[in-house]
Amino acid sequence: MSDFFPSDRPASANLHEFSVSELAGSIKRTIENAYDRVRVRGELGRVTIAKSGHMYADLKDDKAVINTIMWKGSVGRLPFRPEEGLEVVAEGKLSTFPGRSNYQLIADTMNPAGAGALMALLEERKKKLAAEGLFAADRKKAIPFLPRTIGVVTSPTGAVIRDILHRIRDRFPVHVIVWPALVQGDKAAEQVTAGIRGFNALPEGHPSRPDLIIVARGGGSIEDLWPFNEEIVVRATADSVIPLISAVGHETDTTLIDYASDRRAPTPTGAAEIAVPVRTELMERLNGLDQRLIHGLTQWTKRQERDLTAIAARLPRAESLLDMRQQRFDYAEGRLGSALQTTLLRKEGAFEKIGPRLRPQALSMGLRQVEGQLTQTSSRLAKSLIRVTERNEQVLTGLGKRLEARTAKLQDTQQQDTALANLDTRLTHAFEQKISRKSESLKRSATMLEALSYQATLKRGYAIVRTADGELVRTTQAATQAGDMVLTLSDGDIGVRTTGDAPSPPPAPTPKAKPAPKPAPSSGKDGQGSLF
Repeated sequence: MSDFFPSDRPASANLHEFSVSELAGSIKRTIENAYDRVRVRGELGRVTIAKSGHMYADLKDDKAVINTIMWKGSVGRLPFRPEEGLEVVAEGKLSTFPGRSNYQLIADTMNPAGAGALMALLEERKKKLAAEGLFAADRKKAIPFLPRTIGVVTSPTGAVIRDILHRIRDRFPVHVIVWPALVQGDKAAEQVTAGIRGFNALPEGHPSRPDLIIVARGGGSIEDLWPFNEEIVVRATADSVIPLISAVGHETDTTLIDYASDRRAPTPTGAAEIAVPVRTELMERLNGLDQRLIHGLTQWTKRQERDLTAIAARLPRAESLLDMRQQRFDYAEGRLGSALQTTLLRKEGAFEKIGPRLRPQALSMGLRQVEGQLTQTSSRLAKSLIRVTERNEQVLTGLGKRLEARTAKLQDTQQQDTALANLDTRLTHAFEQKISRKSESLKRSATMLEALSYQATLKRGYAIVRTADGELVRTTQAATQAGDMVLTLSDGDIGVRTTGDAPSPPPAPTPKAKPAPKPAPSSGKDGQGSLF
C-alpha cells in the first residue's frame, strides 16, 4: 500500500484547482481593486482611433509600455488631439484583458504633461497649418472702414462683450449681433467654429449677416486659451468670407487663430477700436476736409480769375481785328468794276475771232461729211443683219427637227397613257366585282349567323332558365331546388318561382277549336311571376 500512497506528498497537493477563466477573473478583480484610480505619466505611442470612436494607444517610457484604452465619450472631451510622441498624464483604472493575458489602463482623462508639451504641440500644429497656406498674407481681407453690422462670437455673460459694446457705443454706435459660445472647456472649439461658420452661412442681404466678425475672449493660461489653437477653429477662421478680427487673451497671448484671422487685436477693447472709428474724430476730420475743400476752391477760383484777367489784357480789341479786313474789302470792291469791264472786252474780242468761221458753207460741208459716215454705217449694218438672219434660220431649222422628234416621242407616250388607262379601268372593274362578291358572302354569313343565334331560337318560343345567381337550369330537379329563377325570352327577362308540383298537361285542342288563352302569371310581392 505504501507504494501506491506515498507519505511524502508535496505541499502543493492541497492547493485549490482553478480553471483558466476563474484565475483570469481573480487576477482582474485583484488588479482593479488594488489600482482603482491611478495617474500615469508617459509618452504616447501607436495612437489609433477606431471607427467606433474609441482610442487605443501605448503609454510608455524608456523601460516599460502599458496598453491604454479611452472610450468614445472620454475621447470627445479631450482638450487636444492625441498624437504619437506627445508626453501626457492619463488618469483612470488599471484592468486586464483575459483574452490576451495582459493588463491595460482604461483612461477617462488625459492632458499634455505641462505647458512645455502644449507649446511643442502648438508649434508643430502651427508649422502644419502654415505649410497648408492658412496663414498666407494674400488670404487676408481688408477690414471695412465703417461696418453697418458687427458679429461677435464670445460668451454672452462675460466682461468681454460688455467691454466691446461699451467701446463701440463710445466710438461709433453700430448694430452688434452676439453669437453665444463657450470660450473655455471641451466644447468651446466646436461652439466658436459654429459661430464663425454660422455668420458666413447667412445669405447676402440678410439683415443679420455682419460686415465684420470679432472672435473675443479674455486672458488666461495656455490651457484656457487652447480651444483657439484647435484646427477646426483655425480652419473656420481661414475659410471665413467675412473679414474677421481675433481678440483672444491679452496683448502677450498668441493663439493660432491670430495667424489665420485678417487682423489681430491685442485685447477685445482693441478689437472694437479697430472695428469702428471715433465718430467725433471722424466728424472733425470731415469738417476739416470740408474747410480745406472750400478754401482750396476759393483760392483756385481767384487764381483762375487772375489768369483770365492777364490773358484778356494781352488780347487785341475786336475793332482792331476787323479794321484790316474791312480795308481789304474796300479795296476789293474798288477793283471789281474795272475787272468786270476788262473781262467783258476780252470775251468780245475772242468771239469776234471765232465768228468768221461760223459760215453756211462750212456748216454744209460738215453735214455732207456726217451723211457719208451715216451711209457707210448703214451699209455695214445691213450686211450684219443679213448674216444674223441666216444664222437664225439655221437655228430655227434645227429646232424644228428636234421638235418633230419630241412630237413623235410624245405620241408614243400618249399611247402608253392610253394603255395604262385601259389597264386601270380593268383593274377597277375587277376590284368592284371582288368587293361585290365579298359583300354577298358577308350578307349570307350574317343571315346564317342570325338564323343560328340563340335570339332566333328565343323568338320561336323557347326560353333560357337561370337561377338567381345566373347558373343555367337544365333539369326539373335543379328548377325545384332553385326556387327563384329568371326566364330569358326574346323581348327580355322575367322572374319566376317554382312550387315543386308538376302541372298537368293541357287537353289536346280540337281541329276547329281555338286554343284557350293562357292565364296571366300572378305577380308576387317582388314583381316576379310564379310557375305552377
